[in-house]
Amino acid sequence: MLALEIRDLRKIYSNNVEALKGVSLKVREGDFFALLGPNGAGKTTLIGIVTSLVNKTSGSVQIFGHDLDSQKSFAKSLIGLVPQEFNLAIFEKVENILLQQAGYYGISRSLAKQRAEKYLKKLDLWEKRESQVRELSSGMKRRLMFARAMMHEPKLLILDEPTAGVDLEIRRSMWSFIQGINREGVTIILTTHYLEEAENLCRNVAIIDHGEIIANTSVSDLLSTLQTESFVLFLAQPCAELPVIDDLVLRKIDDKTLEIDLKKTHSMNYVFEHLSANNIVVNSMRNKVNRLEEMFMLLTKNGRS
Repeated sequence: MLALEIRDLRKIYSNNVEALKGVSLKVREGDFFALLGPNGAGKTTLIGIVTSLVNKTSGSVQIFGHDLDSQKSFAKSLIGLVPQEFNLAIFEKVENILLQQAGYYGISRSLAKQRAEKYLKKLDLWEKRESQVRELSSGMKRRLMFARAMMHEPKLLILDEPTAGVDLEIRRSMWSFIQGINREGVTIILTTHYLEEAENLCRNVAIIDHGEIIANTSVSDLLSTLQTESFVLFLAQPCAELPVIDDLVLRKIDDKTLEIDLKKTHSMNYVFEHLSANNIVVNSMRNKVNRLEEMFMLLTKNGRS
């Protein structure tokens, strides 16, 4: 079953800016789906239309088979949203934020209390339940927005830059929470500028640019189309001169650090053999660029894949 089906979606704003140019997209139930694109590409408009915050110009949106025009209330009840910007009542207590959210969906007080406890504990906020929102750190506020979005236990959760502005430890704890609810069957759509999130978390991806989908495939298939991968090599001893290794691009960052662009037709063992023949010993290495980011830049530069 499809969790989300978008057909020929268009949005033209009053200043004649065409934000979406006939976007069509399908997300299967249970998927962990990434929606990527540069600023101004149309991601926010697309999410706004799906969550009924923005009026479309034309096209259709279905949530688990329910049309967003003719069955809006029910379709909306299936969606949870964690927006990019904080939109919490700062003088309200943490637990009350969740209880009020449950009330919007007609959830009984007793069940709302149970769910509030469940998600506050899962997100390490239980000890802060009596605190006012303004007393929370930015990471805690972000986690509270996750808890709020889950109070009606939606079947589709949309995350718009969910880890923006939080440190690595909190980001990883959020990843763990998101992966957990996805394993429980919640379909997730993620937009992010931390592109390693998409590579590490998501199974399928669509890339939007200038209001059009320019790629829509699995993350693994998208990455497999890369022809080169960049590596940073950390040397045991300073290197005076760079050896020539066929047609590979080798760059010197400093006396003990090299960069190399490796084609799929070559292996790192091939590189190491040539470096060793020139008395260059590599202590360690790492990927220079996130692979999905490299693909993203390639696709948006060329306009179409």
